[in-house]
Amino acid sequence: MKKDNQISIYHGRRIEVEIFGASHSPQIGVVAKGFEGEIFCEKTLQSFLDRRKAKKSAFSTTRLEEDKVIFESGVKEGVIVGDLKAVIYNTKQHSADYDKVKKTPRPSHADYVAWTKYGDNFDFRGGGKFSGRMTAPMCIIGGICKQILEKKGIRINAYIQSIGKIQGASYKNTDIEKVDFSTCDQNFPLLNEEDKVAMLEEIENAKRQGDSVGGSIECVIQGLPVGCGEYMFDSLESVISHLAFAVPAVKGIEFGWGFDLASMKGSQANDFLFTDGKRVKTKTNHNGGINGGLSNGMPLLFRVAIKPTPSIALEQDTVDLEKMENVKLQIGGRHDACITPRAVAVIEAISALAIYDSIGE
Repeated sequence: MKKDNQISIYHGRRIEVEIFGASHSPQIGVVAKGFEGEIFCEKTLQSFLDRRKAKKSAFSTTRLEEDKVIFESGVKEGVIVGDLKAVIYNTKQHSADYDKVKKTPRPSHADYVAWTKYGDNFDFRGGGKFSGRMTAPMCIIGGICKQILEKKGIRINAYIQSIGKIQGASYKNTDIEKVDFSTCDQNFPLLNEEDKVAMLEEIENAKRQGDSVGGSIECVIQGLPVGCGEYMFDSLESVISHLAFAVPAVKGIEFGWGFDLASMKGSQANDFLFTDGKRVKTKTNHNGGINGGLSNGMPLLFRVAIKPTPSIALEQDTVDLEKMENVKLQIGGRHDACITPRAVAVIEAISALAIYDSIGE
């Protein structure tokens, strides 16, 4: 069996990011190279991490970790002076909750495939390194990138577009350049606050039934210069998608009008060019601000699909791996009824990392 070393590495064009630890290990964290000389505010970073962490709400897990970021090296008075290392200590683990599921894999989790690959070397508690808990270190480095990009005039904002069957306002039916994102509720960001009641009710209904719901998150990146990115393997779509699928719950992505473009004619899908006398713009933004893998100066738009939390209270079918028998499983522990609200900050984080790595000097 392959040894599970609990390390995942992103090898970017400019930077390298290593995420380490697991859901129930003593600590989780990140090591990052290529950021030397960059400046950021630790207080602002902690506020960004707080958006991702669990809270006392109808949709969130009751595992309420502090998620305090501790820089062990590479940072001096808010300046990155070398290889950065930051950790978050895990303090609220209930590892005993997972004893009875060690050899009865939870449906739609990584339990079975990870056990097949790593055997008993796999730390399955809380999902191990496959857990959504591992998005906290992503938010450390993504939050730093977000601050750096804001100083360059590049703004990244994500929001909830749908929860379960409830559809909210979207960049497809909103003049996104007129939206004031500073007024959004950071714990449940929406383009239209009136959508919130129905969405929360959708979550509450699933929770009462011992079930869960998914949703979709849209992201808007404004202020990108023309020509950011590369063609083919390092296109903006490629880099963003690569990092988006590092988020455990993401199961789909589309840019601009995405799959809707498949049913449109070229004359409908094309974004016609015009000038206001100062710069070139497009009359529509069906292609999401990207042509040929490069930014075209319009807002970069994309949407991700977040699957329902697979940890639900309802009884489910699984297999006893020791006896090779079909059995029933009821999952205990503390879990989110809907992870979409907490994932919004994570999508902003991976977007910031992708853009920072693509924008060049």
